[in-house]
Parts: sequence; C-alpha cells; structure tokens
Amino acid sequence: MISINNLTFEIGSRALYDEANWHIKPGDKVGLIGANGTGKSTLLRLIVGQYTPTSGTISMAKDLKIGYLNQDLLSYHSDKNILHVAMEAFERQNQLHSEIENLLKKLETDYSDDILNKLSDKQMEFEALDGYSIEFRAHEILAGLGFSDEDQKRPLATFSGGWRMRVMLARILLQTPDILLLDEPTNHMDLPSIKWLENYLQAFEGAIVIVSHDRYFLDRIIKKTVESRKGKLTLYAGNYSYYLEEKALRSEIQSNQFKNQQAKIKQEERLIERFRAKASKAKMAQSRIKALDKMERVEDVDDDNPTVNFSFKFSKPSGRHVVTLENVSKSYPNLEILRNTGGIIEKGDKIALIGANGKGKSTLLRIVAGADSEYEGKSEHGHNVSQTFFAQHQLEALHLENTIISELQAFAPKHTETELRSILGCFLFSGDDAFKKIKVLSGGEKSRVALAKALTADANFLALDEPTNHLDMQSVNILIQALQQYEGTLIVVSHDRYFLDNVANKIWFIEDKEIKEYPGTYQEYEEWNAKRDIKPSNNKTEKKVVKEEPKKEKIAPSEDNTKLLQKKNRELATLESQITLKDHEVKDLEILLAKEEIYSDAIKLQENTRKYNSTKAEYDQLQEKWEQLAEEIMDLET
Repeated sequence: MISINNLTFEIGSRALYDEANWHIKPGDKVGLIGANGTGKSTLLRLIVGQYTPTSGTISMAKDLKIGYLNQDLLSYHSDKNILHVAMEAFERQNQLHSEIENLLKKLETDYSDDILNKLSDKQMEFEALDGYSIEFRAHEILAGLGFSDEDQKRPLATFSGGWRMRVMLARILLQTPDILLLDEPTNHMDLPSIKWLENYLQAFEGAIVIVSHDRYFLDRIIKKTVESRKGKLTLYAGNYSYYLEEKALRSEIQSNQFKNQQAKIKQEERLIERFRAKASKAKMAQSRIKALDKMERVEDVDDDNPTVNFSFKFSKPSGRHVVTLENVSKSYPNLEILRNTGGIIEKGDKIALIGANGKGKSTLLRIVAGADSEYEGKSEHGHNVSQTFFAQHQLEALHLENTIISELQAFAPKHTETELRSILGCFLFSGDDAFKKIKVLSGGEKSRVALAKALTADANFLALDEPTNHLDMQSVNILIQALQQYEGTLIVVSHDRYFLDNVANKIWFIEDKEIKEYPGTYQEYEEWNAKRDIKPSNNKTEKKVVKEEPKKEKIAPSEDNTKLLQKKNRELATLESQITLKDHEVKDLEILLAKEEIYSDAIKLQENTRKYNSTKAEYDQLQEKWEQLAEEIMDLET
C-alpha cells in the first residue's frame, strides 16, 4: 500500500530520519509512537507529500485515497452549518445532486428525450453511490462525535477549535479513504466521543496510522506499533501494551549482549597488553588489535523511562475536610448544570471528575477551585487549605519577558535551581531551553510551563483541568509519578483514561444535575458502569455524595436458588484448585527466567518469555472467572 525505503529527512544539519524503512500493508492498524521531536507528525506530512525527503523514496498506488487529520485543519473556515461541511466529503454525490436539480428545472419546460435520458443516467449513478443516504450517514457520524441535532444546524465558525476539529474528522471519515492518517485525533474529545471513535475505527476496513499519546485508545485499535527513534522506524507486532513488553525484552537481551561484549573487550585488551611486552608475541598482539577494531559494537540500552527526582513541598497540611459543597446550583441561559447538590473532598482524596462535554465538569471544577462565584449555594475551603488551580487560561498569567527558569524561581523560591531544572526536564525543557523567554514559546510549550509552575507551588490541594494536553507519553508518566508521590489532595478533569486510572482513588460524575461518587479507581468505575442500567439504579456503589442510599433487604433463598448456589460453590472450589496449580507454573517460570543460562541466551529467553506470558494470561483468565463466579454467588446469597 505505502512503501518507505531508505528515507532520510534533514532539518538544517539534523537528520530527523536516517535511511528509515517501513511498509504499510492494506488493513494495517498501526500506532506511530515516539518522544516529542522524533518526527512522528513530520513523517505523516512526508507520506501525504507536504514535505519532500532529502533522500530515499515513499511510493504508493496512484489511486490510493488518503484521509489525513492534522491540527492545520483548524484554519478551515466556513459559515455553512456543520452538517453541510461534513457532507462536503461526498464530492461526486453533491455534484450529481446539483446536476439532477438543474435537469429537473429544465424538465419543467423541456420534455425532450435528451433531458430525460440525462436525468435517468444521473439518478442511476446517484443511487449507485448511495446518494440518498449521505445526509443520514453524516448525521450519524456527527452525533457519534458529540454533536446534537441543534448543533448540526449551527455554522462551523461558531464552534471552538476542538469542536471544529471534530467536524473535520467527521468529513474525513465520511470520505471512506483507503488509509487514515490521524495525528492526535482524541485531542479535545470527551470520553463518550473517544469511545465512539474507538468503535468506529475498530470496524474500519481500511488501513490506519495513528499518532496519539492516549495509550488506552491505541491499545483498543492498533494491531502493530512503529516506534520513531534515533532516525529509525522499528516495528513491533502488537498493540501498545505488547510494545512495552517486547521492548523491555529486547532491551534486556541487548543489555546482556552489551555486558558480555564489554567483558570480552576487556579480556582482549588485557591479553593485548601482555603480548605487547614480548617481542615474539607482537605480531599476535597486532592481529588481535585489528580484530578488536573491526568488532561490531553493541550499544548500551538508553533509559527511556526517566523517573521523578523532585518532591512536592508544602509548608502545612490541610484539615480533614478540604472542600465542602452544599446546595450548589448553577445554570447558564437555557442550560441547567447543577441543581441543589453537594459533596465533600477529604484530605488525601485524589478525585477524577469525568463525564461528557457539556455536563459541567469544568464548571464544577471552577466552583471547587473558587474561580467561579456565580452560583447558588456554598463552596467552602477547610482549615489550612492552600490551593493551586491549573487550567488552560493560566497561560495568561505567565510573565512574557521572563525566562522559563526565572518564571519558576519567582513562583517557587523554596526549590533549588537543580530541582527546578529537573522538573523542567520532565516537561521537555532540557539544557538551554530553560533560558528561553516565555514570549517565544508556542501555546503547547506555555501550557507545559504553567503545569510545571502548578507542581512547584506550596499547595496541599491541586485542581487540574486537562493537565495532560500537549504532553507526550513519557511526560504523562512523569506527571503520574509526581501525583502518586503527592501527599496532598487533588481533583482533576482529564480524558486520558490511563492517567486517570493511575492517579485517582475516587470518581466524581454529574448525573441528573447532581454530583455522584464512585469510591474506586477509574477502571473499577468503568466495569461497574458497564453493568448498570442507563438510568440510575439503587446500586449501593453509586451514591449522591451527601445522601446515603437505602440498604437492600435480604430475601431468603428459594429451593432452586439453594441448588444453584451449591452448584456454583462447587465450581468455585474447582477454579480455586486450578488457580493454585497455574500459580505454581507461573512461579516456576519466573525462577527459570531469572537463571543466567536463560537470560544470557536470546533464543531461550524469547522462548521462555512467550511461555511465561501465555501461562500468566491463563492464570489471569482463571482469576477473572473466579471473580465473576464469586459475584454471582454473592448475588444469590443476598
């Protein structure tokens, strides 16, 4: 489909790609990953012909239809409604529709066979191209991406950048291209829209290449991963999670090869030194020196997973109740967000505030942070609460004439320059970047500076609105590590599910204009939410934050229930025996993998690692069956 051969692309004196190779096959679903600055977006532009390679070739079929989503599409302007803009994807159908309309007008005065024949031909082609359903298809995709019927009647120009990008995505999807090139397609999307897009792309029959920092999104769609690193493109035959495991395995093999080679080099060097001292052995020494020079050196493994080496500092802990909300109501013209609701944020809470766009997440976050005072009810901070609020508008508070490092030093004088340089490095500002002036930074770079400031504040309570925007995966990992170490309290709005799952210990969501709480991680919330009815139930896990749900009465089991219960308990006992045996197998394989004769042999290591992964997967499946069966037994017992 697309063949990239010996691609070299230079920017100034720097080679972004150096004889890189990659072949994209029909139906491939690929995640293109790598740190910021490694050329992922550049490679997509090279494929579509916006950039020209320095050397090498990118070849493809002449009739290949490419759908390319990138941030430049934000510059597209139209005063037409978004349904019309989306339907611009149907270029031939729209042309035929206009021609049919013109022929029907002519037919009012001209009944000639020529007009009738032309009209018949156009109508047949229009029908063959499924022209009568194009409006329905456009409406369906726009609805999936979060646009209501009323929204679809509004002009494109009235929407914000994030929503305009969704319209551009809808138009590209409607073109049904042979291959989709998607550069950060989930930016500015809420969780329901991301899930809809996941389902759409899973069913898409063409090839897909995705650049994204959302690892959950990648895991659900891609079947292959290509890493852009050090000018090369390296293929991994699996999704992002597989890539992490396989790369760790390859790195371990390479590290062992490097250590073995270094030991051999040192041994050779010692022999050479000994031979040099004897005239009779000088020729042998020279021969060994030449062999050593010709040896193909194995590189040591770079550490691609930096860890946080700074610590949060706040001078005083907060009291038990950090924020108390009572009888809060909030409305906009023609839109009620919150109605007479409340909640309590307690010390140590790490809350993910989730939900669809328009449900009031950011509004509630601003009320909690004290940045919105136009509401009814009460929002009160507790004893000794010191707060930092991060949102995109915080960029306006940056001092444009300051350098990045001086901006942080003025804001966080208790931190040393080394600590501040360390946190800037985590957010992609390394070396002399720290001395750039704020005024020369892009919007994304300013956002990262504002986030770095938020994390250096003397605050025991953080309110964060979409903090992972403009961060690559490494930086998201750094932020996760930082917030996991943070001993204060936080509430965060984000659409990055991996980030939420690793940071939050409680979930808040707005339903029926009330704040409701799930007391667990994001993944646990998702599993619970998938099981419940669309309408709120009396499930004990879901609750209004303030009011308690009524307890369910236990009903005595019937005779049929008793028999079923006995049967399921027997099944549970059998599963427990199987789990015990499988657990022993897993542990035996772990011991085997730790032996030097295994990890020093690449073939044996790969073979035993695959066996371990397969056995571990079987163990996990047995555990999952046990949990499901245990839940069924608990339901029968209540």
